[in-house]
Amino acid sequence: MAEKPIQRAANKVLNSVVYALQCRPIEAVEYRRMCGIAGYSLSPESPVERTLAAQALLAGIAERGADAVGYAFRGGEGAIGTTKLRGGASALLDEIMLPATAVQALIHVRDYTKGHPDIEANNHPIRHGAVVGIHNGVIENDDELLAQYRIERHEPGMTVDSEAIFALMEVRQNDPRALAELRGAMAAAWLDERDPTTLFLARGLARPLWIGRTRTDLFFASTRRALAIVEAALRVRLELCKVREGRLLHVAAGQIVRKSRFRLDRTYREEDVLPPVRAPREAVSCLERIAALTSAAA
Repeated sequence: MAEKPIQRAANKVLNSVVYALQCRPIEAVEYRRMCGIAGYSLSPESPVERTLAAQALLAGIAERGADAVGYAFRGGEGAIGTTKLRGGASALLDEIMLPATAVQALIHVRDYTKGHPDIEANNHPIRHGAVVGIHNGVIENDDELLAQYRIERHEPGMTVDSEAIFALMEVRQNDPRALAELRGAMAAAWLDERDPTTLFLARGLARPLWIGRTRTDLFFASTRRALAIVEAALRVRLELCKVREGRLLHVAAGQIVRKSRFRLDRTYREEDVLPPVRAPREAVSCLERIAALTSAAA
């Protein structure tokens, strides 16, 4: 049977990304590390296949870290389920399973800085109280903020700097002014069990955050290319834009329902240049698998 035009277009995008990554030399210099974040907020009536959407997003960010991988989702009942593994995205891609009622998802690959990935609680998604979140970046003043607010780590042995973001959001009820107290680089997303309809997206300094929207749904990722993978795998057209620094977005049922600003500490500087690819082999493996899955589903 001949390929449908939309299937050919999808496979062309996926195959071109695989080829580009196969040809890209592996970075040999040690740089400050990075992670990848992605996820979605869907209308309950959305036709999007929830598991395939999560797999496409994971494949899209797979190149950004291989120390740990994880995802969280919230269904119609409001409960947040979390899964995380030590290793790269390929270790989890075929195990992802989201119910048809999943309206929100968070996906993360880790290239760790602080908080060794052998301790599971350090890996993302990170829970602190009612808040479950993911972060790309570095928070330099996490210990002093936790001490200032007299906040205990959620689990013994945790040292990951990202916890400070979600601890502040738990204590300060998602107040954007609390984000101004963080010093470092940040793009983050989180869910709050006290607010079952909302996905929170925040961009601070020095980390990208892209969103792509359809009439009913919103997807986000660390890179524009990750959203191109979503377009190819799901066969949808997304309206793309980059979130501006110092912004907090409230997203419900695939729609941005509120935008807030927060002050940035622009004295913060990173010493090293960030390479765009940390785990090229993970990207190639996952994208080849997504190409196979989309072909089988056609």
